[in-house]
Amino acid sequence: MKGLYYQLGTPQDEEKFVFQEKEPVSSPSDYHVRLQVKTCALSPVNTKLISKLYPEKEFAAVGREVAGVILEVGPKVSFFQPDDEAIGILPLDCEESGLCEAVWVHEHHLVHKPEKVSWVEAAGTIRDGLCVYTALHTLAHLTPGKSVLVLDGASPFGTLAVQLSHHRGATVFCTARSEEDRQYLEKLRPTVGIRQPVVACVIDLSKGNVDLAEKCLEETGGLGVDIVIDAGVILYNTEDPVIKPQLLPHKHDIITLLSAGGHWVTREEQLQLDPPDSHNLFLKGASLSFLNEEVWNLSNAQQGKYLHILKDVMDKLASGIFRPQLDEPVPLYEAKVFMAMVQRNEMRKQQVVQL
Repeated sequence: MKGLYYQLGTPQDEEKFVFQEKEPVSSPSDYHVRLQVKTCALSPVNTKLISKLYPEKEFAAVGREVAGVILEVGPKVSFFQPDDEAIGILPLDCEESGLCEAVWVHEHHLVHKPEKVSWVEAAGTIRDGLCVYTALHTLAHLTPGKSVLVLDGASPFGTLAVQLSHHRGATVFCTARSEEDRQYLEKLRPTVGIRQPVVACVIDLSKGNVDLAEKCLEETGGLGVDIVIDAGVILYNTEDPVIKPQLLPHKHDIITLLSAGGHWVTREEQLQLDPPDSHNLFLKGASLSFLNEEVWNLSNAQQGKYLHILKDVMDKLASGIFRPQLDEPVPLYEAKVFMAMVQRNEMRKQQVVQL
């Protein structure tokens, strides 16, 4: 079936997304369902991880967050029936692209979509919602009364992190990369309960004269922040003009603003800590975790917990606790162009293709 694929092994400046016909290598098992795809979200392809785990692969399927209607079910499927509405994330080694009319999916990669949730919202929220739950609950063990710093709070991931932290009773601080982001974050209000601002303090890094660590310590009375979720960090001092516009904090700033017993959740896969950095973390009794959302699909040891998280993300979306940052739906014929921009990290909102 025709779908969109990323051609692996091409130079960085020659990234290729191609539509092509591709049949699944393996036949579906008794536990697979055939899903008619209604919407598919566009997320960057983790080429490094795919190449490392599956070095023989030439093409990686594009579009893994899919929402649609069940057409067929295998003889041993127990969770779904034909005509059920479902949402899920295709596994990392999936041979079929989500940007096609129908895909075969194992039932343990799907959950039911609530009726009041739209197709676009479901596909556009499922991955970031999973990441947010993994960061705040699985890794950082968020509890009411904690303080949380979300870096780049106006991003699709950051927005959900801010909303979930506030819902769980945390005091939320976040950074903004522009005046527009700052205004958006300051206007965030919960849809249920007291209509107070969701964010306690927005730190605008675009002004260039803000000391992140100093500001966070000031806002917490010198105690520091309990949980920090970054969006990348600067590993060493540099004058590279390519890095500066990203408005990323230095790793020393994050370690400085952490509280005693604090927790730093990083998305920086190349993070390097020098002995003085480790010593400072040791003195604070602080901990560091790496956020890799693919870990759920790389092992089936916690499949039940994984499905529970996906279901809870949909419940939060249905109740209005999650209000994602979504762009206008993308038609299928423009998916190739938009996917190239998503891969280059040029889009600020989540892109969803409507089939």
